[in-house]
Amino acid sequence: MPLAFAPTDDTAITSVADPALWGLTIAGVLALLVVDFLVTRKPHEVSMKEALGWSAFYIALPLGFGAWIWSRFGGQTGVEYLTGYLVEKSLSVDNLFVFMLLLSAFAVPAALQQRVLLFGIAGALVLRGVFIALGAAVLASFSWAFLLFGAILLVTAVKILRDQLRGASHDMDVSTMRSVRLLRRFMPVTDDYRGPRLSVREGGRRMLTPLAVVVAAVFATDVVFAVDSVPAVYGITGDPYLVFATNAFALLGLRALYFVLQGALSKLVHLGYGLAAILGFIGVKLVLHWAHGEWAGVPTIPTLGSLGVIVAILGVVTATSLVATRGTAGDAAGSAHLAELGHREEPSDHDGDARRAGAAPDGAGRARG
Repeated sequence: MPLAFAPTDDTAITSVADPALWGLTIAGVLALLVVDFLVTRKPHEVSMKEALGWSAFYIALPLGFGAWIWSRFGGQTGVEYLTGYLVEKSLSVDNLFVFMLLLSAFAVPAALQQRVLLFGIAGALVLRGVFIALGAAVLASFSWAFLLFGAILLVTAVKILRDQLRGASHDMDVSTMRSVRLLRRFMPVTDDYRGPRLSVREGGRRMLTPLAVVVAAVFATDVVFAVDSVPAVYGITGDPYLVFATNAFALLGLRALYFVLQGALSKLVHLGYGLAAILGFIGVKLVLHWAHGEWAGVPTIPTLGSLGVIVAILGVVTATSLVATRGTAGDAAGSAHLAELGHREEPSDHDGDARRAGAAPDGAGRARG
């Protein structure tokens, strides 16, 4: 039976999950995270075979879970889950672009890259959980919250589209990131990586390693992406359990997916257009949902129609990207959504600072598009 999470019918948030299902799902997510940390406890370069195996697992798992949701709670709930998962998976690819730039900017050794990605995924899960709970509370209390979430998505869509149309070559200077500056202000940083260790003791004082700095930078990007991601899924389903499940499954597979798509990511040069269209579409859907509650004559967009639109958008931008980059290396930096991550459009002269933050010398400490 659905559970009501609000005191009034007008703003009630309902969920298919009872406390037991919530507990089992959270326990399952934590168990998968523990397994991932155990797998990466010994630094090693990820082979394509290993990455493909884990990617297949993390695609089969959410699809199997979606089949169970469909059979247990009905087709409408199943469509909401699958649509929300597709939205989150497409947005998570944008996460991978930025992770790629950060790993390059900090010159992270290949053997440590999956460890950094896993820290980023764990941080993203925590932040998404907080944002999902806050979103549910706001939606349950204020009907205009749908309008607010819609406005956030529309503004984000405009920003992504504007950056894509400019064709700006992003230049990520890690030394200008607030998280990096804050850490270096309070703690000294070693000149080189020390395996998977985040800190070491040298000369009688505790020092951070560059790995700790890049993890902090990844956490900072997680905040930016959570602001886009959670309202986007609430535009598909009002069930906080489905929002959490789609976010968790989309994020858990990122570590392996990164190494599978590492070469192909730079070819998705039109992804920004697709993300702008998807976020703008969901923003309009949320605004219409709010308006329908105020004026019954205002139409709404059904979830099945949303699924069709999103699939079509992703198909079109993937096809046009592959055509546009045929015979070329692509442009990872130009494809990334770098909102408020300290990206720059002009070269910077902070090579020394970037080097002390853990990046490679002689200009390699910045990821260029």
